[in-house]
Formats: sequence, C-alpha cells, structure tokens
Amino acid sequence: MSTRYGRAIRKEPGAAVGDDAAPPGDDTVDDTAATDTAAADSTTADSTDAIAVTGLGLVTAAGIGVDATWAGVCAGRSTAATDPHLAGLPVDISCTVPGFSSREHVGRRSALTHDRFSQLSLAAAREAVADSGLDPRTWDGARVGVVVGCGLGGVATWETQHRRMLGEGPQAVSALLIPMLVPNMVAGHLAMDLGATGPNLVTATACASGATAVGTALALLRDGSCDVVVAGGGEAGVTPLMVTGFAQMGALSRRTGEPAAASRPFDRDRDGFVIGEGSGMLVLERVADARARGATVRARIAGYGASADAHHMTAPDPQGTGVLLALRTALARAGVMPDEVDHVNAHGTSTPLNDAAEAAVLRKFLGAGPAVTSTKGVLGHTLGAAGAIEAALTVLAVQHGRVPPTANLCHQDPDVELDIVAGAPRERRLDAAVSNSFGFGGQNAVLVVTAA
Repeated sequence: MSTRYGRAIRKEPGAAVGDDAAPPGDDTVDDTAATDTAAADSTTADSTDAIAVTGLGLVTAAGIGVDATWAGVCAGRSTAATDPHLAGLPVDISCTVPGFSSREHVGRRSALTHDRFSQLSLAAAREAVADSGLDPRTWDGARVGVVVGCGLGGVATWETQHRRMLGEGPQAVSALLIPMLVPNMVAGHLAMDLGATGPNLVTATACASGATAVGTALALLRDGSCDVVVAGGGEAGVTPLMVTGFAQMGALSRRTGEPAAASRPFDRDRDGFVIGEGSGMLVLERVADARARGATVRARIAGYGASADAHHMTAPDPQGTGVLLALRTALARAGVMPDEVDHVNAHGTSTPLNDAAEAAVLRKFLGAGPAVTSTKGVLGHTLGAAGAIEAALTVLAVQHGRVPPTANLCHQDPDVELDIVAGAPRERRLDAAVSNSFGFGGQNAVLVVTAA
C-alpha cells in the first residue's frame, strides 16, 4: 500500500493543521492524474490526516446495536416487510427498527420531547461514545463537536400535528412542534445529552447527508477545532406522506407482494428502493490522541471527497462526472491508488438509473478488483442516515476482514461489470475501502476507510 499513516498532532483551538485542498477534477477518468495527485499527497512529511474511529453506534432495521446490525447485514437477510402504518398506500413496505422502545432506549423525557429521528440518533450516539471508552462526565466539552446528517427532519411530528390542526383546530397543535421538527435539533439533543459544547452542526445533502457529516467532522479534527467529534446520521422518514411522495416519483419498489425480495441492488430485475429508518454514529479522534489514551482504533477515515453533478433534481448524471470527482478526491486525500481499493460499500439503491451509473464509474476507475456490496438490500434506504450507517459498516468490514453480501442478487445485471458479493460474506484482508453516498440534487460524498 502507498497509503501513509502519519502522526496526528494536537493543536490549540483554531490552529491550522496542514493543507487539505482537493485536487482538480475533470470530466474524464484519468488514472494518471489521480495517481500523481495521490503520490504527491503521500509524500507530505508528518501527515496530520489520520483520523481514528474509536467508537461505533448503530440502530437499524437489522437490530439495535452494532452487534445486531453487523450480524444481520452479514447474514444477508432482507428486513423489508409489510408496514401496517402504510396500509392503503400504493407502496406499503418498509424497513423499520424492530423493538425500539423510546422510553427504554432514550428515557421518558426524550420519548416525550424528541421526534423519532432524534431518538434513534441519541441511542446510536450513546452506544458509540460508550464503545469509544470516553466518559462525557470527565471530558472537556468545549473540545467535543457533534455533526449529524439528516435529510428530512421530524416529518412524523409534522404529519401528526398537521392532522390535529385540520381535525381539532390550532389549539390542538403541540408547543413542541417546532423543536421536534427542525433538523438541527438532532445535533442539539446529542450535545445536551453528552455535554458537548464544541461545534454543533447538521448537514443536509439528501441521501449523502450522513457521509457529509463524517467528512465535515474530519475537517474539524484536522484544523484543530475539536479533539473529539461524534458524527453520523439519523432519519425516520417512514411516514404516509413521505412514502407517498417517493412512490409518486417512481423511486420505490412496487414489489409489495414479496417485500423481502423488493430491495435488490445491481440485480437485473431491480425496480426501486425500499424506504428505511435508522441511525449510525461514529466517534472520531486524531490517531495520536486515541493512542495516547490507549483507545482501540477500529479503523481510520483516511479521505473524503464531495462534489455536485449539477445535472438534474433527482436523476444521477449518466456519465458519472460528479461521482468520479468525489471518488478521485477522496482517494487522493487518503494517498490510496485506485488499484489498492479492496472493497466498495456502494450507494447501490436498487433503482435502475443509480445502480447503472455508479457501476459504470466504479468499473472504469477502480476496475474489477474491489469486492463490492450494497447493504441496502438488507437495511433498505435510510435516506439521510444511509451514508453514516454505511460508513460504520465499512469500518466493521475493514476491521473484521469481511465483506457482507448483497441481498437479493439473483441475476446480476449484465451491464454491471463488478465483483458483487452475494450469497454469503467474503473473508478477505481489507487495507483500503470506499463508501459511496449520493443524494437528490446531485450531491456526492465518498469516504475512504483504511485499516488501523
């Protein structure tokens, strides 16, 4: 591997920590340019880019907690099922978190004052912080940041309160409507719960939001603004109005008679995604800081690239120009050559256009070497949380040397010329992996995860 794992240096607040400028991109796949840029970046003495993942938290349709989610994803069993809350709609299937009791998992007060997207995120964040070995009662909260990705916000609260106003009048609307609705409140709730008084941000880049949050956290650590960042994504958009909206767009699978087979990324017969909910959270620190306190480093986030297609409101650019730019940038910043990528956790939504465009870029730029998977076959598409959940799953894949299978891949699309893992997990040493996330509006975010 040409990747350099340099020593991270703690700086005083506001101090600069090196230049993280993105390499210029163009509209063509240019392996030479990407290789030259990565090589130049990797020669920087005393690299400050190494960011350690010391904690993970997951709440998904496969289960509550990292262990449950990882086991479910590796088993390759779809969690999609008929949803009684969606009865009578054109699409009535979803992937929801089983057995989540708000009072049990986040407490009575939070159960009453938080929308479900905040509740799921709070549960995941608490698990991630506990996993990291850090103690919020003793850390310097001013040096701890929170960055959460969210695409929709408190839509369940919005729909409930809107029905009340129409049925019972304005006096029936809760005074908590706005605090429960606005997307930024998820980061605010986490900060209050954890005593984190550093930068507090919410990123909204549609289905790339969770990955954008992790990328933003890297910048806060690299420029010295924070010593610890809790970063991730949370979404609870399985509501009648949101599902109807996605269905009207033609984005959802209509395979409602066999929900477990509906989400089938890269399959010849894919027809749309299955909407899901959940949260993924990561605790990030500079490697030197993590080592100094004796923390276990699961893996490292080594690079991040972001771009815009500037093409269409919902459809991906079929040429993949923006995806390519984000991918090239992330690899160059990580000092990883295209032929050194061992694994890709693809965006892989199970929609015809997205899977085709993503597969074409991956094949052209990375070749057929990486073992590719899409965990949306198991978990559904969790929208703004997807990028964070999949970043966490990519960390676990690198840590354990195991690529989960893509559920429901019965007949791989012949135009998808990639090594898609199906059927069972694949055991393989993973030194470098990529996690892709793309969103409506042409938002692209790519993370590079390397072994600890």
